[in-house]
Amino acid sequence: MAFQIPADYASRPAVVVGAGTLGRRIAVMLASGGVDVRVYDPDAGVRAAAERYIEQTLPGVVASRADANAGNFSGTGDLGEALAGAWLVVEAVPEKLELKKQVFGQLDELAEPDAILASNSSSYASRLFLDHVAHPERVLNTHFYMPPEQNAVDVMSSGRTDRAVLDFMLETLPRFGVHPFEVRRESTGFIFNRIWAAIKREALEVVAEGVSTPQDVDGMFQVNTGASGGPFRLMDKVGLDVVLDIEEHYAAENPNLPEGPRKLLGEYISQGRLGVKSGAGFYDDYPKP
Repeated sequence: MAFQIPADYASRPAVVVGAGTLGRRIAVMLASGGVDVRVYDPDAGVRAAAERYIEQTLPGVVASRADANAGNFSGTGDLGEALAGAWLVVEAVPEKLELKKQVFGQLDELAEPDAILASNSSSYASRLFLDHVAHPERVLNTHFYMPPEQNAVDVMSSGRTDRAVLDFMLETLPRFGVHPFEVRRESTGFIFNRIWAAIKREALEVVAEGVSTPQDVDGMFQVNTGASGGPFRLMDKVGLDVVLDIEEHYAAENPNLPEGPRKLLGEYISQGRLGVKSGAGFYDDYPKP
């Protein structure tokens, strides 16, 4: 039986599971499309920080787009409460495979029968999360980058995703101020992140070898490309722990990758320097949390 697309989605809430750096940003974009958004996270402190971020950021995002209309948002530590009535659930938990398998099993069991279950994973294909999922036809990857500044979204099938779900997401996501691009065959790293991974890894290796510093690499990158920032600033923004998780996943698939980048990240993380979210990473000029 074909999956029944939620035709009444505009009147139903969307849910983000995980209120961290990316989860709260995804919530902003969904709320800017006029739907109510619930953010689930078991950590009350993380939820409160996410709610503050959304409250501060959403008005500017709405004001920047003529088609935007702010929906309501709320945080909860009760997953069942969060999922009730939702048309879309975006998973944004840490890049840990077993955790994601567990979460998708819970989502498949507790979400509405017509809810679309999307993973924001930046390195894992959603087919890897299906061990405990009875309805894989509604599971896919929707990988957001770093909204509201970077609004591309990779849309990739789990290999068992109903084609109607993919088409619906490609058609509907622009309503929320993001730009979807279909990944036409399974790809670790999807589209842009495969290209970015090579740049990021080589930047880390240059510093790990003592050839340069994070600040000089970024400075030269900006001069030569005209970009507003460099790879080390962007890694700080993502979170160095997240960057290392992703690199570990790439290395598990390709043992020939250099170890220097992962060792360098590990040194910073061991000092509590996780990037923007901890107040220091490759740079020290971030507000203290």
